[in-house]
Amino acid sequence: MNKRVAKAFRAGILRGWSGYVWLLKILVPISFATALLIWSGWLYKLDFLIQPVMGLLSLPAAAALPLIIGLFTGIYGAVAAMAAMPLTMEQMTLIAIFLLISHNLVQESIIQGQSGLNSLAAACFRLLTSFAVTCADSRVMDVADPVILTATAGASAGDLPPFGPMFLSWGRDIAGLCMQIFAIIMPLMVVLETMKEFDLIRYIVGAATPVFSLLGLSRATGMLWLTAALFGLSYGAAVIVEETRTNDFSKDELTRLQLSIGINHAMIEDPALFLPLGISPLWLWIPRLLAAIAAIYLFHLVTFFRRLNAQRTGHKKICDHR
Repeated sequence: MNKRVAKAFRAGILRGWSGYVWLLKILVPISFATALLIWSGWLYKLDFLIQPVMGLLSLPAAAALPLIIGLFTGIYGAVAAMAAMPLTMEQMTLIAIFLLISHNLVQESIIQGQSGLNSLAAACFRLLTSFAVTCADSRVMDVADPVILTATAGASAGDLPPFGPMFLSWGRDIAGLCMQIFAIIMPLMVVLETMKEFDLIRYIVGAATPVFSLLGLSRATGMLWLTAALFGLSYGAAVIVEETRTNDFSKDELTRLQLSIGINHAMIEDPALFLPLGISPLWLWIPRLLAAIAAIYLFHLVTFFRRLNAQRTGHKKICDHR
């Protein structure tokens, strides 16, 4: 027992450190590039082009930067950009909600395409869900009309503010953020590796059967849902793809699974990355879980009416033939 715990601890530390170093390679340069864009005033030059779309999300046009970074790279880069921007807590919360559903879209949509759902359909579904959930949450939060972030007076006049103070301020902020993320990622990786070492997920599946019913999922796909929920689509890709290829899941089961995990995956690590920004855990976990449940029941409803229509059409054809 002690050897297995030690093995899991070492694996968690190694995986955590490896992931942390990889994170820094993304976090630091993107954060610094964002700080430079803000310092120079370039970030705000194209506000008039994207403000209408961002306005639907109750966000300023400048918030498009972390959204675009997150959509194509992942949560880490988006957090780095957000940490360097003068955003309100409500605005950061809305960005987090959007990106927790739609991030690393190209890679994860390909993974979903290899395990039960068309890649393009998976990407479009997640994007539409992100817009719908973020818009709804902005109304629930009663977010005021977004204030258009503007460059400093010096930058707008062509006279840039001093670089040194900006660099020192950025350095302090990014150092604090990196330390907080380190304190979250390392113990998290140890816990996840311990669960893998002792095969605890299999036992959790049995106990969580009522939860799967609430989520609108079958018990057969429970292991895959938990894999995606705990490890994400990227980390859990090997397990998800292999299981869907080697097991006889129905098309309906796989579609429900993919719709659910497309919205709601990496339930521990991804939301935890936003915690150092001060965002409430309530907004990081609850909205997309409710969205995943609603999506599955909506899928059930659409499937029911499609089958009903098919039966009526088939019956009419039989009658006409007679």
